[in-house]
Amino acid sequence: MTRTTKRAVPARVRKSPLGEPVPLRDRILSAAFASFMEKGYAGTSTLDIATRAKVSKRDVYAVCSDKSALLREAIAERSTQMRLPLEMAPATDRKGLETTLAAFGSAVVQGVCAKPVLTVYRLAIAESFSAPDLAHTLNLARQANRGMLARTLAAAQKSGFLKAGDPTAMVTDFLGLLWGDLLLQLLLRTADPPSPGATERMAQGATEKFLKLYG
Repeated sequence: MTRTTKRAVPARVRKSPLGEPVPLRDRILSAAFASFMEKGYAGTSTLDIATRAKVSKRDVYAVCSDKSALLREAIAERSTQMRLPLEMAPATDRKGLETTLAAFGSAVVQGVCAKPVLTVYRLAIAESFSAPDLAHTLNLARQANRGMLARTLAAAQKSGFLKAGDPTAMVTDFLGLLWGDLLLQLLLRTADPPSPGATERMAQGATEKFLKLYG
């Protein structure tokens, strides 16, 4: 009787559930982020990350020189994913602008309320003294979303749907009307993320108030 030996899949070419190869760097950063979420920065070791990623510690150090670098890279990766995949077409009338603002508001609330995103915020805050560049990395994603809305508002001003003013300041006003202090409460875990219906109402309410101010 012939024995068949099952060959192990090398760590560097492990596959995703869909059967596609997962790059070593992506697996290590994903494992690092999961460990930081679960155990916090101080409670996570390089061995924890290597074990979760099913690689050697040498592989981990080949991707990043130390645990701090892993945290920065993991947050940078998630920050890129936080940028809203929302195409904001120029509004052709006031109703179109209202629809665009409400859609943007809903996307912002739904995106930021996702557990991994809130964890990114908490990690950046927790490590703000030891690694202040984490907050800068996170802020790049926020500014990308704000810039997209500012350009939409500037186009609406040119079309005569909004009053004259600084679009960047108007974005801040819109987000203030949208969030209030909810984001702080979420970060402190003193409130639960809003339901999809509540999110839509928040976005619609902020849009209506904003257009009364600037329409």
